[in-house]
Amino acid sequence: MKFGPVPLDEAEGALLAHSLRAEGLNLPKGRRLTPDDVTAISDAGIAEVIVVRLDPGDVEEDEAAQAIADAIPKDHLTFSPATTGRVNVFAACNGLFRADRAVVDRLNRLDPAVTLATLRDQADVKAGDMVATIKIIPLAAPGAAVSAAVEILAQARPFEIKPYGALKVGLVATMLPSLKSTVMDKTAQLLKARLSASRSRLDREIRVPHRTEAVEDAIVSLLPDHDLVVVFGASAMTDFDDVIPAAIRMAGGTVIQAGLPVDPGNLLVFGEIDGKPVVGAPGCARSPKENAFDWVLSRVMAGEWPTVHEMTGWGVGGLLMEIPTRPRPRLGEARPEGLQIEAVILAAGQGRRMGPEGRHKLLALFDGEPLVRRTARVAKEAGYATPLLVTGHRAAEIEAAVDGLGCRAVFNPAYEDGMASSLRAGLAAAADADGLLVLLADMPAVTAEDITCLTRAFVAAGGNSIVRAVSNGKRGNPVILPKSVFPAVMRLEGDIGARPVIEKSGLPVLDVEIGPAAHLDTDTPDAVIAAGGVLGA
Repeated sequence: MKFGPVPLDEAEGALLAHSLRAEGLNLPKGRRLTPDDVTAISDAGIAEVIVVRLDPGDVEEDEAAQAIADAIPKDHLTFSPATTGRVNVFAACNGLFRADRAVVDRLNRLDPAVTLATLRDQADVKAGDMVATIKIIPLAAPGAAVSAAVEILAQARPFEIKPYGALKVGLVATMLPSLKSTVMDKTAQLLKARLSASRSRLDREIRVPHRTEAVEDAIVSLLPDHDLVVVFGASAMTDFDDVIPAAIRMAGGTVIQAGLPVDPGNLLVFGEIDGKPVVGAPGCARSPKENAFDWVLSRVMAGEWPTVHEMTGWGVGGLLMEIPTRPRPRLGEARPEGLQIEAVILAAGQGRRMGPEGRHKLLALFDGEPLVRRTARVAKEAGYATPLLVTGHRAAEIEAAVDGLGCRAVFNPAYEDGMASSLRAGLAAAADADGLLVLLADMPAVTAEDITCLTRAFVAAGGNSIVRAVSNGKRGNPVILPKSVFPAVMRLEGDIGARPVIEKSGLPVLDVEIGPAAHLDTDTPDAVIAAGGVLGA
């Protein structure tokens, strides 16, 4: 592959190395230049362009990325189409993400042009989460490197999703006078929330005094009818022969590991009796914050048991911190299954600040893609299969721009009345939803990952909170509105969004930090250009 400037009369058939913009000219990066392109460039007064010329055997970026993606087994995974040399990979079910570092490293060391990035091994994932991305860095890759990557993937999996199995779980909770019964109630509810990702269920709870013999009897009574027994002690383990590990041994079991290099969660006990796992939960597992119990539980739900060697190797990365954007189940609430969230893209506005020339900001090109299409594509990549596209001004052109993406167009005949009418139109089309993701179509920096974070926060909150994107704590967009505020949304009037509803709802508002993307919109021609867009006629 050869990169560099060439005279215009030598450019035909080469790939454009950088997007080319001039008056009446907009050619995206990676475009194979045609005779008509060369003529248009010449007419714009340009005599030289920077191009990439492929060597024999080179493979263009999309073809290379797609070939590598096609070599990965599709079990429990979905793949985006190749675009700009990238294929994103998503989980198709809730489960445990397993990555083979050796295979991923081999592929990444073939050639700098070929890259594969994944989540960390053993990550807990939900359906729709992005788990990996394949990216061809330049505009093409050597065919030999692509073939070698495909050969590696034919021999070994670089990653996979191990679906969670539904387990029948028994809970032993020990009692001391210092432990309130309300704390024990909330602990059981939180355990149900943690189990819900696998459709496992807490079948029975036994409360006993904090004594070894009592815990042993409870474990023995639960084991025959349960796949997993979890023990919450009223007092933390202070010795490897304390109540919970001693009870496991007295019941005829083996303590596989007591104590982990994970904080919070140092005092977890992991054992087995008659081939069934018994987990002594650390005290921090009474909180929804991530801790060692989540790590062990996800492995067990996926049908794997962590070995002593693995668990003692969790120290690097084992210092866990609470991340504001990481959703978590709320105390006292089980995470609900089957929440229906609809994505509504507001694309009906007249764009009065775009000037008298009739240019439409939603048809501005970002990396060669109309902005409204970019927004719809990002929503789909975040797991929203059929986004609702509310149209009004120049509706036919807006709908044509998203053709083939599977959006459902909703025409707002009252679009001239302002944004509230579009919110009402979108909500009317999603009336059976439990939540409404409201996307403004003119925000080019919002990513699928941002939307996924918002969605997971909404689900983790049980669908009972408002979720809002922020930048440095300052409120922005997108937002997700729960069903309880839908009547208030339907009463909105004028050119306003959902802010009055959010401020007056009385519901918890969960702010998810997504950075500057929460504020970057394109209301004016200058804003479009500053954001990297190109305005059409």
